[in-house]
Amino acid sequence: MCSLPRVGHLRAQLRALADMPDIRRVVVWIGDDEPPELDAETVIRVPPGPEGLRLAAGRNAGAAAGADADLLVFLDADCIPGPDLLRRYREAAGRHADAVLCGPVTYLAQGVTASDPADLVAYTSPHAARPMPAEGAERVATPAEYPLFWSLSFALTPETWRRIGGFDEAYEGYGGEDTDFAFRMRSRGVPLVWTGGAHAYHQYHPTTSPPWQHVDDILRNGALFHLRWNEWPMTGWLEAFERGGAVVREAAGWHRADDIRS
Repeated sequence: MCSLPRVGHLRAQLRALADMPDIRRVVVWIGDDEPPELDAETVIRVPPGPEGLRLAAGRNAGAAAGADADLLVFLDADCIPGPDLLRRYREAAGRHADAVLCGPVTYLAQGVTASDPADLVAYTSPHAARPMPAEGAERVATPAEYPLFWSLSFALTPETWRRIGGFDEAYEGYGGEDTDFAFRMRSRGVPLVWTGGAHAYHQYHPTTSPPWQHVDDILRNGALFHLRWNEWPMTGWLEAFERGGAVVREAAGWHRADDIRS
């Protein structure tokens, strides 16, 4: 999936995928603007909704375009696949056909670029908050690990996608839709499998922590998640917003404080 600020990252991803055999590259362009010329077999545009970017709808559109595939592989626009990502997801799918597969992600430092995915191997340092089995191994997640699912790199068969029901398009703007998807897979008894060796490399772009620009999205989507699952997601960010005076927590949940951070 891509929007205008990430088009350079997307082009790097498409170049990395260009020589990989037996794949069809589907780009979901999210935004009001028309997508530029892209080296991909299919480009789909998903306009924003009243509350912002429709990330859940974008992933659903991409899955629909690949409904006849043997395996659906999702990569955010700013992620470059490692040289073995597709092979490892395919191998793991052969052993866990009914599962969602999730590989490790390395966040690249500013200035790190590579025209060949093989050049990125030297930078491999997966995010420590996610499990990482040994290269070539898989591990089935425990029920408590489902909230660790990330949607920026994962794979599953179309049949498993249909069993889960895709992403909930009621989520608009930033946050919550991927954890909701993980809870939906868990509630339907779909295994989550940590897939060693299916490395993706997240290209650098500036971020804020916590993401102050998304306070309202996180509150809105967090309230929707609470309605669905009777708990709040993204509590680390909400607690940081609370310390910063932007939100308050009461018995009914989180909401904007009178002292709103500009």
